[in-house]
Amino acid sequence: MARLALLLFTLLFALSSAAPAQTAPRPPNVIVILVDDMGQTDAACYGSRLYATPHIDQLAKDGVRFTDGYSACTVCSPTRAALLTGKYPARLRITDWIAGHDKPKAKLKIPDWQKFLPHNEVTLAEQLKSAGYATASIGKWHLTPGLKEGDAAYYPEKHGFDVNLGGYARGQPPSYFSPYGIPTLSEGPKGEFLTDREAAEAVKFMEANRDRPFFIYLPHYAVHTPLAGKPEVIAQYKGKIDADATLKQRNATYAALVSSVDDALGTIRANLRRLKLEDNTIIIFTGDNGGLLPVTENSPYRAGKGSAYEGGVRVPLIAFWPGVTKGGVVDPTPAITLDLYPTVLEMTGVKPLTAQVDGRSLAPVLRGGKLDRDAIYWHYPHYHPGGATPYSAIRKGNLRLVHFYEDNRDELYDLAQDIGETKDLVPSQPAKAKELRAQLDAWLKTVDAQLPTANPNYDPNAGKAKGPAGNKAKK
Repeated sequence: MARLALLLFTLLFALSSAAPAQTAPRPPNVIVILVDDMGQTDAACYGSRLYATPHIDQLAKDGVRFTDGYSACTVCSPTRAALLTGKYPARLRITDWIAGHDKPKAKLKIPDWQKFLPHNEVTLAEQLKSAGYATASIGKWHLTPGLKEGDAAYYPEKHGFDVNLGGYARGQPPSYFSPYGIPTLSEGPKGEFLTDREAAEAVKFMEANRDRPFFIYLPHYAVHTPLAGKPEVIAQYKGKIDADATLKQRNATYAALVSSVDDALGTIRANLRRLKLEDNTIIIFTGDNGGLLPVTENSPYRAGKGSAYEGGVRVPLIAFWPGVTKGGVVDPTPAITLDLYPTVLEMTGVKPLTAQVDGRSLAPVLRGGKLDRDAIYWHYPHYHPGGATPYSAIRKGNLRLVHFYEDNRDELYDLAQDIGETKDLVPSQPAKAKELRAQLDAWLKTVDAQLPTANPNYDPNAGKAKGPAGNKAKK
């Protein structure tokens, strides 16, 4: 009897040992697409009647489209830094595009701000790499001080990226057609288009890392100047523009650049399906600042890139999380670039390596819930040809207050009633303006923001920043 029991025990142990061990599900891949200078209304799903964006539109149908998506700044470098660190540009002191505009005779002296991404900042790539992700930056970087010897110390590969293809100091490509003249990207066949190349490199990285989780940061050079496009696509848009005099967006070359970005997204998603990776790959699509005027048109928002108004910071923001987002959801939650950092960490289950993050995870919204947020902020203590003089701003609920430093003036708008920011409510709601201004000032102190100061070299005859929209509104 004892011998039979021993045999039964041995048999059961052998069977249990032979059973396959349960393995944890593979972490999701992540692709973050950041389009340069793409305003919110530069996609059909956001209202454009000119630009054909079927792949962007399909991503919105598959995921969540945020109606109130914002960039962290009205220009590019600060937004890129915010995305990679989860912090406000004011806290990072990266508050203008690198290397910025110098206005030595302006009324205010701009701060001595940070012109590179410091190594002590823990980037999203470093976070994911610590969890076993393969990481790649493919496209524009623009977070290093210049082209001098030693500036490569701040390139993507020094910030957690295994691969850097195309990222260096400059913020626009010498050419969209090969030869590109980009020192960190090998030349392609003559006439190859840069946006196509970026997509092809992303596909190569996906293929090489299909058996492990990967993070692809795809900051396209498009749709930044110099404007260029494939001749046949430009011709198609010219025909469309000529046939419809009511179109507000009327630049065929810019439209072709937008189409190149849409095509790149289509290429990436098609290859995710081919590699059987689509069901485990998160895709986030957004822009780094509002659309550039006059090459595009940002209605109903006021002004554009380089301004203090909604047109300078409203961007497309679409997130697709397989198995989680219901698809076709249009959500009004105000969301800003720095939210993507904690969002990706929550989506992937990666434990944060740093405690200080200003962004809020959007994962609850993507799951169908709500985000309890008090306010979002901007700080741009600089001048820009797009119309901005040094300013800070706060959005709380539907109210947006902008403080202009040159004349110590506030403007207040109710975005629910006045999305075009045409009627300044400070005269009719002075108490609310005072309340929001106090909250904005408190935030500026919390992040230790650098403020502009009186300029001893001020020359009132030297001119001020001018752009398509001034700083005045109806009272």
